[in-house]
Amino acid sequence: MQPYLSIVIPVYNEEASLPILAERLFTALNHLGKPYEVLLINDGSRDNTSSVLKKLFEQHQEVLRIFEFNRNYGQHMAIMAGFEHVRGEVIVTLDADLQNFPEDIPLLLDKINEGYDVVGGIRTDRQDSWWRLFFSRLHNRLRLKFTKIDMKDDGCMLRAYKREIIDRMVACQEHSTFVTALATSFASNPIDVHVRHAAREAGSSNYNFIKLIRYNFDFFANFSRAPLEFFTFTGFVVAFFSFLLFIYIMVQRLIHGPDAEGVFTLFAILYFLIGILLMGLGIVGEYIGRIYEEVRRRPRFIIKNILEKKHLI
Repeated sequence: MQPYLSIVIPVYNEEASLPILAERLFTALNHLGKPYEVLLINDGSRDNTSSVLKKLFEQHQEVLRIFEFNRNYGQHMAIMAGFEHVRGEVIVTLDADLQNFPEDIPLLLDKINEGYDVVGGIRTDRQDSWWRLFFSRLHNRLRLKFTKIDMKDDGCMLRAYKREIIDRMVACQEHSTFVTALATSFASNPIDVHVRHAAREAGSSNYNFIKLIRYNFDFFANFSRAPLEFFTFTGFVVAFFSFLLFIYIMVQRLIHGPDAEGVFTLFAILYFLIGILLMGLGIVGEYIGRIYEEVRRRPRFIIKNILEKKHLI
């Protein structure tokens, strides 16, 4: 039977939470009364996740499909791999760590049935550390300002999409993909709903401070020219004030004569300008690097194993 609903869940080192996730998820889906499928994408887990997934498959072969990467490619790429294989008309994503409530899926489906094509979750009473909350709020404000992509909480993976949105995303074939923002940019009628949020069932978050910084830069480099525009603006400002300082030093020289301290001032200015130049070269290099990744046309990910009913590849 062709499923109406496809659930896509990226999995990375979640051996402890998977049995609980499966129990709660299948209970919630069975109450919907609609045919469904669940796709679990093992994103190169290093613990016992693969064995746990195989046991779950033995118990739920009718509805469960498992995809295993040959290595870790990241959360968003794992979701895209699932999107390439979904069969449902409505697709829902959520995290495997149970910070998303599977019981909230009906809230998203109600909005899909009302005619919305993308339904995003807004996490209420978030159970994250203060610095995660700070970066999340900052990211949301900067995203709206520089990209005009209006999402209330793009870090929430509990989201629902109509099939036509998924088909457009899969057709992009981008190597650096941010699922939530890309879907919203394609949506004609998106909406956000409040969903519950819980602390992790087990383990710790895979996002540390450095990864969050990198995530934010990657996001803006993919959806905006703001870093390049910022560097251009900074260059104009530095050039303007450097010119004023040059005039000031020349006037001082004419009035007071040669001054040894002026040499050190010029050195300080020189080092500052070199720092600005290197920063700009780094930003330009990031954009060129993304172009390089795209033109090589290498596979975005490699699926080494697929478990689904009557098939083992």
